[in-house]
Amino acid sequence: MVSCRSYSLKFSKKPVHSKPGTLADFPVSLSGFVVVISYSFFLAAPASVRFVHNDVMVPDFSAYRRQDVLNPTTSSQGSSEARKGFSYLMTATTCVATAYAAKNVVTQFISSLSASADVLALSKIEVKLSDIPEGKNMTFKWRGKPLFVRHRTQAEINQEAEVDLSKLRDPQHDLDRVKKPEWVILIGVCTHLGCVPIANSGDFGGYYCPCHGSHYDASGRIRRGPAPYNLEVPTHQFVGDDLVIVG
Repeated sequence: MVSCRSYSLKFSKKPVHSKPGTLADFPVSLSGFVVVISYSFFLAAPASVRFVHNDVMVPDFSAYRRQDVLNPTTSSQGSSEARKGFSYLMTATTCVATAYAAKNVVTQFISSLSASADVLALSKIEVKLSDIPEGKNMTFKWRGKPLFVRHRTQAEINQEAEVDLSKLRDPQHDLDRVKKPEWVILIGVCTHLGCVPIANSGDFGGYYCPCHGSHYDASGRIRRGPAPYNLEVPTHQFVGDDLVIVG
């Protein structure tokens, strides 16, 4: 590459003639003066180019290799089982750790969906049994639904215990629905379309749903009408002889 580096101007009244075959001065006439422009040239390209690099070191990864595979002239087949065993161990450890972490995440997520302690406290109701005379039924509100607590007479107990199960649409013995024979605790929602039955009514002296004519006995079992199932018995427990906790 040839590049022009510097320029110089010379003023003279005499014409200047350069020698043939040389790059020298070029005279220019300017108002009676002769302007001589001089050029100097040099090579901007490097004088030599390096095409071979024989002093570059090849990378050595021996520090990262296993001891049994350092020698490139020997086969590593004999140590393959040990290396595979280590890989299997690391894979199994990773899987166990991932499963444990996933279990914790799922457990915390499910726990966040469960009801809090104050909500669970409101989900229970205590009923004082001495306030319900024999042969009467009292209605309470529990979880937004009517709750029937019935104090049965001995005649009602004997009558419901003698019912033939083969005649029931939803067969269930009376003793399987009560914890104490004299007390029947039911959710007052008809199993047909969710209406509220009337206590001490109907053809069987238990409960009667006026919406579509479902008749229940004193044990809450469906005896006649379109309802497919018996009245639901909620979870409850007796605390002493005068208190029952529902929920």
